[in-house]
Amino acid sequence: MEMNYYQTAALVSAIYPNRGKNILYPALKLAGEVGEVTEKLGKFVRDSQIEDLNDLAKGFSDEFKMALVKELGDVLWYIAALSNELGVDLNTVAEKNIEKLSARVKNNTLTGSGDDR
Repeated sequence: MEMNYYQTAALVSAIYPNRGKNILYPALKLAGEVGEVTEKLGKFVRDSQIEDLNDLAKGFSDEFKMALVKELGDVLWYIAALSNELGVDLNTVAEKNIEKLSARVKNNTLTGSGDDR
């Protein structure tokens, strides 16, 4: 699916205060949805007793994967909403991210920290 199509289709369901002038709401909700993804993963780690976390995903049931996919969809929805609040389409967000990553590959700066690597 094309990113801008997703953004347009997803935002048909956007109902929140001061939509179009409210960066805070989708940003806070994005953080909450990311938290839901990590909570599911944390509980899986706790309950699975898997010692080698490199193989963690091998233990995921199809049901668990779908639960994560649903949460990731919610993350994507809030990224679309936040981008919309910034006046930026998702294609631009994706393109800028690839440009940044490509520069880091070219400069051999994928590892490390900081925004300007």
